[in-house]
Amino acid sequence: MKNILEAPFMVETVRTLTNLYRLGWAERNGGNLSYLLYDEDIDGYLDTNKIIRNIPMSFDASEIVGKIFLVTGTGKYFKNVQYDPEANLGIIRIAEDGKSCDLLWGYKDGGKFTSELPAHLMSHMTRLKVDPENRVVMHTHATNTIAMSLILGPDEKEFTRALWKMQTESIVVFPEGVGILPWMVCGTNDIGVATAKKLENCRICIWTTHGIYGTGKDLDEAFGLVETVEKAAQLYMLTVGQDRRNEIKDSELRDLAAVFGFDYRKDYLD
Repeated sequence: MKNILEAPFMVETVRTLTNLYRLGWAERNGGNLSYLLYDEDIDGYLDTNKIIRNIPMSFDASEIVGKIFLVTGTGKYFKNVQYDPEANLGIIRIAEDGKSCDLLWGYKDGGKFTSELPAHLMSHMTRLKVDPENRVVMHTHATNTIAMSLILGPDEKEFTRALWKMQTESIVVFPEGVGILPWMVCGTNDIGVATAKKLENCRICIWTTHGIYGTGKDLDEAFGLVETVEKAAQLYMLTVGQDRRNEIKDSELRDLAAVFGFDYRKDYLD
């Protein structure tokens, strides 16, 4: 077998998690990530017949039995992943019973997957129905997005409009807008169900006072989506309470959509 730490998916995951920490979006053990792996990703790098141990789950993922995911570990720090990936990451396969997973690699110190795994797998199940190519669910504590959620209520139209009007690229990158959840206890099936419901119609769900859930076809897309929302939120926080004389008008957002030819939530504009 080839060195799994040199597999392209592993190299890019380590780089991404390191970058999330560098940006200040993953303090302590904040944030988590799951990445759906294909056979071609792990071929030659991982023996899928070798099961290290079976780990129970607190929910039923029967509809994705057999799928394999790279998942960050519970209580692990993103800043440490680059130094010891095998302790901080794990590769799991949803077991035949749908209520447990087989550990194929990682969590070498006896650890397990993130406590947010229910939200991640429910989100994967939802997004795969919308987009069969969706592979990544990324949760991170993006600073300005959290700050913005302290100012605005969980009104998706209001929040989306505010983000769209901060910079030209916002409506281009997330024309479907963002989902918003009011504060909920994290690490539960309830927040997983609520998040997955939001992701039926968009690729971003903001957890009030907590952070962002971003999804995508690959790490670049999911990261870029989160990055764009966070940049718009930063601009909002830099200018909140001030007279924004040059804020993008609704008519200009419509013009932008017409020129670039993308659909958007038309009911979000006046």
